[in-house]
Amino acid sequence: MEKKEFNYGGTALNGFLMLFINLALTLGSLALIGYGIAYNVWLIILGALLFLVTTILWCGFLMLEPNEARVVTFFGKYRGTFTQTGYYWINPFCSTKKLSLRARNLDAEPIKVNDKTGNPVMIGLVLVWKLNDTYKALFDIDSQTIASPGANATGGADTKSLMAAFERFVRVQSDAALRQVAGQYAYDNSDDAKEGELTLRDGSDEINKELEQKLDERLAMAGIEVVEARINYLAYAPEIAAVMLRRQQASAIITAREKIVEGAVSMVKMALKRLSDEDVVELDDDKKAAMVSNLMVVLCGDESAQPVVNTGTLNH
Repeated sequence: MEKKEFNYGGTALNGFLMLFINLALTLGSLALIGYGIAYNVWLIILGALLFLVTTILWCGFLMLEPNEARVVTFFGKYRGTFTQTGYYWINPFCSTKKLSLRARNLDAEPIKVNDKTGNPVMIGLVLVWKLNDTYKALFDIDSQTIASPGANATGGADTKSLMAAFERFVRVQSDAALRQVAGQYAYDNSDDAKEGELTLRDGSDEINKELEQKLDERLAMAGIEVVEARINYLAYAPEIAAVMLRRQQASAIITAREKIVEGAVSMVKMALKRLSDEDVVELDDDKKAAMVSNLMVVLCGDESAQPVVNTGTLNH
């Protein structure tokens, strides 16, 4: 989107210089009123007019800290954004609203969504954002209405209320983007999943990039830039968590058993080959089958085998 913000191009004088001048004018107006009371009524009128002018001039002072901005309007017309750090004086008939350009965190509470396979999961995110277009922030979304009225001299919302309104906007849009992204992926690989298919649990980097892109698209209308977005909480919903845990345990047991059997077959094959190559003992097919059966039981069993020593046969 095109950036609508531009720098304030009106008169901006050094605030300390204008403070000195305005103090001198104020004292001069009071002196004229004092002399007018003693000598001439016209001096009173002149002093009162000068005092009125100085009172208006006092409204033109503003001060900005680093990463703050003032949106300047002149009788409702946008005149630019003032971002110079320090103490300045501008046209007192201009209205200004102060906004913070500093980065802010949003640690969203986990929400329940359905993944691609329909399983309910709990997912949360952490988001770092900041304003990068003050025009859109103030005039393209209704931030001033949803902000609570503050004690601003212009009668509008104060800075704290405005930033709180932006935070509510970001929270709602991040919730929507998170639901959209989470619904496109399964929580974990299933039996009928395609090979290499991304999941919420394994494809964190790719999914975080997509989430950041979706948030950028949604928040650009408000002049908000997404610095970083990342899923920071992921779990099955409580109603299916126990069942899915047993499923994961069963899958892990099956995988472990496959490894054990694969290793046992390799060890049995190696033992038979060594016995045959080194002529330790001659085994026929029946004895080989028995030996293979015994070795597989020993190697694949969950408990330690209890050896039985065969000492031969006894003749009576």
